[in-house]
Amino acid sequence: MGKRRKNNLQLTFNILPVDEKATRLAVEEYLETVRQYRQIGFVRREAAITQAYTYREHQSTNAISKQTENIAVYNVDKEAELATKDKLLELAMSRLGSVQREVIQRSYLDDDGIYDAIICHEMNPPMSDRTFRRIKTDAVFILATALNLTKFINGTEEDTDIAAG
Repeated sequence: MGKRRKNNLQLTFNILPVDEKATRLAVEEYLETVRQYRQIGFVRREAAITQAYTYREHQSTNAISKQTENIAVYNVDKEAELATKDKLLELAMSRLGSVQREVIQRSYLDDDGIYDAIICHEMNPPMSDRTFRRIKTDAVFILATALNLTKFINGTEEDTDIAAG
């Protein structure tokens, strides 16, 4: 047996304890968002009722409804955010090894509903469930580091800023 190679992106020191479950969930949520964006694109919001062109005060607060403006801002910002997430994921995926990249691609970004046991036996060459889970876990934590999604046990903003800086 050869030595197991360490990926360059993995941290060799542990300053703050990492909340592994929260980190994995954050990466999985990120990957699911990108998968949906790639499959169906961005679905724009539309106003249910067209706004009148006349100014109309509401109650004593003098606040006016800006439904059309809010929807337009959301559409532009959300589409740009999703495109940026997609580009960042591509950059982070390029840093993974070929086997790790294939595992993440098949597990999270391809068709949903396929079990890991099926995926690990379809890979070329086939691998055991244990090896598949180990590679998948390593890849998820490398993506968490690359995408700045690592969650810490003390979870305060100060801890996150210290670790990111």
